[in-house]
Amino acid sequence: MTRVLSVTSECVPLVKTGGLADVAGALPGALAAHGVDMRTLLPGYRAVLAAQPDAAPVFDIHDFFGGSAQIRRGHLGDTVLYILDAPHLYDRDGSLYTGPGGYDWADNPQRFAALSLAAAMIAAHGIESWTPEVLHLHDWQAGLTPVYLRELGAAERVKTLMTIHNIAFQGCCSADLIDTLGLPRPGFSPGGYEYWGQISALKAGIIGATKVSTVSPTYAAELMTGEYGMGMEGVLAARGSDFVGILNGIDEEVWSPSYKTPKGKAKFKTALRDELGLPNSGPASEGPLCVVISRLTGQKGFDLLLEALPTLLEQGGQLALLGSGDSAFESAFRDAALRHAGVAVRIGYDEAFARRLIEGGDAILVPSRFEPCGLTQMYGLRFGTLPLVSLTGGLADTVINANAAALAQGVATGIQFHPVTALALTQALNRLCALYRKPDVWTKMMDNAMAQPVGWDSSAGTYADLFETMTGAAHPK
Repeated sequence: MTRVLSVTSECVPLVKTGGLADVAGALPGALAAHGVDMRTLLPGYRAVLAAQPDAAPVFDIHDFFGGSAQIRRGHLGDTVLYILDAPHLYDRDGSLYTGPGGYDWADNPQRFAALSLAAAMIAAHGIESWTPEVLHLHDWQAGLTPVYLRELGAAERVKTLMTIHNIAFQGCCSADLIDTLGLPRPGFSPGGYEYWGQISALKAGIIGATKVSTVSPTYAAELMTGEYGMGMEGVLAARGSDFVGILNGIDEEVWSPSYKTPKGKAKFKTALRDELGLPNSGPASEGPLCVVISRLTGQKGFDLLLEALPTLLEQGGQLALLGSGDSAFESAFRDAALRHAGVAVRIGYDEAFARRLIEGGDAILVPSRFEPCGLTQMYGLRFGTLPLVSLTGGLADTVINANAAALAQGVATGIQFHPVTALALTQALNRLCALYRKPDVWTKMMDNAMAQPVGWDSSAGTYADLFETMTGAAHPK
């Protein structure tokens, strides 16, 4: 079996702020069936150590970014979890990346350089008589690992895969920290980890890793353009065939509907409307019940949804939204709920409620300006909650648009719109409502959606093949 260490800043079910955590939590189990022994390295946040009280120390580190640390062995399902227990870096109030006031921790560069260095030390020296052949590095928080791996003399022996989950986050910090982070000064150059006069952890990973991947084929193509690459397009294009897109999946056991056919959704829709105080009869209930589960940001296109919302409501559609983020969006959607009987809003996040939204909704809206992969549209497919999505990133790769050809062939699973404008979204909502008024067509689309594979098996096999290419090992299929 190929030995792989997954290096991540978050991981379900222990800590989560976004889709990265879902991917990191699901991959080790999915890869086991493909001949990959994947273990995970995760920072020892307070919540992680509280959830793993029996995690025993197996590796000591001294003089480690201002304190001492230990690596503890825990468990992630049936796989091994290594926890970087460094109280001076991770034992604090606040979230994973920000303090109680909502601002980034000032020492985030040190906190995640520590994660990267710990991964490199495991690769160089081994742990519990186990040495990884590949380090799978997730986002900028693990981006400095190839630099440290070279400094420890293990870069030729241990391969690295850098996976970009969202290129908007690049881990930039002042060049004044070069010595503090223990980085080699010759590497601070346009051909190294320097980015517009700063250190970029993400660029370090892109430049230094054996291979680079991102979370959908379409996002990989987009990232090599000025529109989406956010300054890294040239660096990525230079990687050539060493840069690939591998589509994320979801845990189909966790996200499994209790109904097997579209007809079973009806009672959940009624219960959801009752819970939210939405009309169950009358003109305000004659259209589709649309749900949204998201961070409320401009990237996610919520200014467009606010502008297009009257089109949905005028046709008897409803909106149920769960999310938090930009205070202006939070206020605007709260105001919409006060003004319209067909709108219900909850600010915050609640996993159980999110599931009830997907279970009871007719459609799930994802109008993002860019979306590396997206998971909520996959949850929607699994539950027969038809996705209405912008044509970008993983949304383009996972939803079969209900155009004339797809409808004629009976293969459509949702609606895509382009360009990403309020007018195009308005037209897409019109199409959604028109399809909803054709029960036979709508039910067929639900059947298609629920039958679409959205799990990890195919992509896990692709990862296993990539690791095989990197190490030269052969694995069972």
